[in-house]
Amino acid sequence: MAMTNSVEAENPGALPVWDLSDLYPAPDSPVLAQDLDRLESESQAFKTAYEGRIADLSGAAFGAALAEYERLSETMGRILSYAQLWYAGDVSDPERGRFHQSVQERCTTISALTLFFHLDINRLDDSVLDAKLTDPAAARYAPWLRDLRVFRPYQLSDELERFIHQKSVAGGAMWMRLFDETMARLRFPFEGRDLTSAEILHLLSDPDGARRKAAAESLGEVLAGSVPVFALITNTLAKDKEIEDEWRGYAHPWSARNLSNQVEDTVVDALVQAVRDSYLRLSHRYYRLKARWFGKEALDYWDRNAPLPDDADRSYGWDEARDIVLGAYGRFSPDMAAVGRQFFDKPWIDAPVRPGKSPGAFAHPTVPSAHPYLLVNFQGKTRDVMTLAHELGHGVHQVLAGAQGYLLADTPLTLAETASVFGEMLTFQAMLADESDPVRRRALLAGKVEDMLNTVVRQTAFFEFERLVHTERRAGELAPDRIGELWMGVQSDSLGPAVRLHPEYRAFWTYIPHFIHSPFYVYAYAFGDCLVNSLYSVYRNAAPGFEGRYLDMLRAGGTLRHRELLAPFGLDAGDPAFWTRGLDVISGMIDQLEEL
Repeated sequence: MAMTNSVEAENPGALPVWDLSDLYPAPDSPVLAQDLDRLESESQAFKTAYEGRIADLSGAAFGAALAEYERLSETMGRILSYAQLWYAGDVSDPERGRFHQSVQERCTTISALTLFFHLDINRLDDSVLDAKLTDPAAARYAPWLRDLRVFRPYQLSDELERFIHQKSVAGGAMWMRLFDETMARLRFPFEGRDLTSAEILHLLSDPDGARRKAAAESLGEVLAGSVPVFALITNTLAKDKEIEDEWRGYAHPWSARNLSNQVEDTVVDALVQAVRDSYLRLSHRYYRLKARWFGKEALDYWDRNAPLPDDADRSYGWDEARDIVLGAYGRFSPDMAAVGRQFFDKPWIDAPVRPGKSPGAFAHPTVPSAHPYLLVNFQGKTRDVMTLAHELGHGVHQVLAGAQGYLLADTPLTLAETASVFGEMLTFQAMLADESDPVRRRALLAGKVEDMLNTVVRQTAFFEFERLVHTERRAGELAPDRIGELWMGVQSDSLGPAVRLHPEYRAFWTYIPHFIHSPFYVYAYAFGDCLVNSLYSVYRNAAPGFEGRYLDMLRAGGTLRHRELLAPFGLDAGDPAFWTRGLDVISGMIDQLEEL
């Protein structure tokens, strides 16, 4: 049953709710229980068959072991995906929380049986592994083995690895759950109603300045009341990470993330420095321009994402949003649009805003033998159309990469954002081309610039904030006020003097889930946006065969690194000029707005 709970008067129409039965019929399904029992017995058999014997296996036998491990991993992935998606539907429901935690605990216990496989593989000498990879059955998994062995220097003893693995469900995972459930239960008073975080954040782009201010102050006041809890969660997880990082020997708190993203420290440093060096010509310049449009010397922070004074941001129904996104995809590639259409024709999207539902948006790949699911909180605005285009890009990418199989389909975060941001860009350009009203064209262009600033500048500032928090945490626990000071400092630097940050803004760091669930994830957004800007410029220059090369890049999944994936387009993320090229696209759009 579709339902809506929008704070807006406009009705976006009946909205789809996903059907998770392609994974499992219900949380108490006998099929799910049987899969858990079978997975445990087969994992025990796998341990008995292979533990301590990896080095002696022939190439063919090693390939068979890898295939069996992949099959077991996919079964577990299906179970965990179902539990996570069921929980995301209402994270405030205690029964869903209990189910999610119970499944995580059971799967952690089972996966401990096969943990040896990673550890034993990483103990192999390079020459021994190379000999095994001469067999085609084993060679298929060479990219996965390459990425696994990146962590070889940081591997601990078998006993410690098992301890860390099994204890995670009672450590970091529980603090993440506390964060999710605390956020889900918060309600924000507004005009006589109690709104969810998704609804109150949506009001920060309301056309009425008084409503934006009231929403911002309500958001800040409620978040401030929970700052001690969020500060405790942040301090605990940062210390937990510090302890493990020290045991493993990582040089920096963000080193493990860079390794998992398959990107060199120097490339990340070059990206961050390029963005920081561009603050003046990007965010500072744009917000100064926007303040003039509002007739002010500076914007209050709640005006940062406000519609322009002469723009009544139109509302979009769900069917219209679907047609806009699929039309934009189809003009680029009919094949890509055909993949995307499946998400709308089948119950693979959960779109309504409702109490308890996970805020924001995401695309969950689940497993290749099933299909991805998308979660959005659709309220009918232009940004909601862009969000739909973004998450559909993830979904299309995940479907195309699924042919690689469970172990090889997954992409690092830096490349996972490529298809999503490219899908956004296609949709924006299509909407801009179809709009003849000069006022709306300016509004669309300004909205796109703001989205890009939120993706590139804001996420880089988030990354800087995390670096400061984790670095200072190594000297002792951070007081809530100190975390707020660090937040205000990086936000002031990145947004510039044309944005006024009021005292209640000190608490706004608390609602960012990436800080809790995926430390140092956020630079991947800036990486993806700059990468796509460069990629899109190649496309606009009518590079022959671009569509085919682009779809091949998505189909590659995690088999290739960023240098290999970008080489067919003549791009190299290791070149500092690469980032400048991407940032110049944003600067060029601001130039257009200044001319208008």
